[in-house]
Amino acid sequence: MVELTLPKNSQVKTGKRHEAPKDAKRLREFKVYRYDPESGENPRWDIYQVDLDSCGPMVLDALIAIKDQQDSTLTFRRSCREGVCGSCAMNISGRNTLACTKGMDELPAGAITISPLPHQPVLKDLVPDLSGFTAQYAAIQPYLQTVTPEPAAEWRQSPEERAKLDGLYECILCACCSTACPSYWWNSDRFYGPAALLQAYRWIADSRDENTGERLDALEDPFKLYRCHTIMNCAQVCPKGLNPAKAIAEIKKAMVERKL
Repeated sequence: MVELTLPKNSQVKTGKRHEAPKDAKRLREFKVYRYDPESGENPRWDIYQVDLDSCGPMVLDALIAIKDQQDSTLTFRRSCREGVCGSCAMNISGRNTLACTKGMDELPAGAITISPLPHQPVLKDLVPDLSGFTAQYAAIQPYLQTVTPEPAAEWRQSPEERAKLDGLYECILCACCSTACPSYWWNSDRFYGPAALLQAYRWIADSRDENTGERLDALEDPFKLYRCHTIMNCAQVCPKGLNPAKAIAEIKKAMVERKL
C-alpha cells in the first residue's frame, strides 16, 4: 500500500493542558485545535477541562468559558447564539454543526473534539478562511432580477408560489454543508458547492424573478453544477434541516426541461 507522509510543519502536535479549578465537581474535557500562522509553529491540540457548573449547556458556552476563564488567546467566531447567523460553524466531534445550538449532552461521553470547518485554509484556531465560499455565493447573484418595471407597491406572489421557497430561504450560509462535501473538497475552486447552489435554486424557483434563463446559463458548466454526486453529506449536516442535494437535483431537472 502507498504510504503518505505529511510535511513536518503540517503535523498536528500535542499542545498544552489546562486544568479546571480544584473545587470543580462536574468536568468535561475539550480537545481544541489551535493554530496561529504568525507564530510559525505547527498546529496543536490543546486540552481544556471545563467546569460545567460555570457555563451554559451548549458547546459555544464552553468555548466562551474557556476564553474567559482559562485562555484568552483562543480564537473563534460567534455572534447571535441563536442558530441564525451561522458564525460559529465548526467541526464538533467529527461533525460540522453550529456550536451555539449543539448541546454538550447531545455528544458521546468523553472528550469533545473541536476543530475548524474541514478543507478550508485556517486563519487562526477555529476560524476558517471562507473568502472563496462567499465569492461563490456572490457569483450566483443572490437578489431579485426583473425586466418589467418595478410595481408601485410590491411584487405579488401567491401562497402556492411562496411555498416553493420553503426549504431554501432558511439557509444561513454557515458553510457546514459545503465543507462536508467531498466534491467540494477536491474542486472548491470550480464547483460551487451545496450552499451556493441551494441559494441559486432559491432564485430560480422564485416566481418573481425574471432571469431564470440567464441563471441557468451561468450554471451550465461541467464543474459549477455537475460535480455534485449526491453523496448527501450536505443534507446530513445542515443545522437547519435543509436538503441542498434536492435543490441541486431541481437545477439539473430545470436544465433538461428547458431543452425539451
